[in-house]
Amino acid sequence: MTGRDAVLHQAAGLCLAYPDAEFHERLPLIEAAAPPELAGFLAYATTTEPRELAAHYVQVFDFKNRHSLYLSWWREGDTRRRGMALVRFKEAYRAHGLEFTGEELPDYLPAVLEFSALAGPELLLEHRGGLELLRLALHEARTPYADVLEAVCASLPGPSPRDRAEALALARSGPPRETVGLEPFALIGEH
Repeated sequence: MTGRDAVLHQAAGLCLAYPDAEFHERLPLIEAAAPPELAGFLAYATTTEPRELAAHYVQVFDFKNRHSLYLSWWREGDTRRRGMALVRFKEAYRAHGLEFTGEELPDYLPAVLEFSALAGPELLLEHRGGLELLRLALHEARTPYADVLEAVCASLPGPSPRDRAEALALARSGPPRETVGLEPFALIGEH
C-alpha cells in the first residue's frame, strides 16, 4: 500500500465517523490532508449545517442494514459466527501490536480504515465483497457518503473473481440469519 493510500484510508475513516463536534473540529485538517477523491464528500460536509449532517448520517447508517458500517455483518449477518469474526478482527489488530479499545465493535469500518492506514489493507481485502455492496447501496441512496466508499474501493487492488462472486451472492441472499433457539417462539399465537 502506498503512503497516499494510507492517507486516503485514514481520512476516509474520519469521514465515515459520526459527525459530532470532534468531527467538525477535525474537518479543516481532513480537508488539508485528504486526497482529491474525497473532495466531493468534504465539500458536502463543510457546507452542510452540523445538525443536518448528523441527521443525514443517522438516516443513512442507522436505519438500514444495507448501509451497515460493520464489515462482519455483511458476511456473517446476525449469527453466532459473527462473534468469531469479531475475534478475528481483534486478533489482526493484536498481530500488528495494536489493541482495539474503541466504543464500537472492532469491525466498524472507520476503525478498520484507521488500522489499514497503519498496517495495510488486509482486513479491507478480506471483506471486499461487503465493501462493494456498501458502495453500491450508498450510490443507490444518492448520499455523498458514496464518494468515500468509492475512493476506498478504488484504492484497493481490483476485485478478484472470488470477490465478485461473493458480492453477487451476498446481493442475492443478503447476510445469513439465524433462528436457532427461536423455535418455541414460533408457537406463540398459533392457538
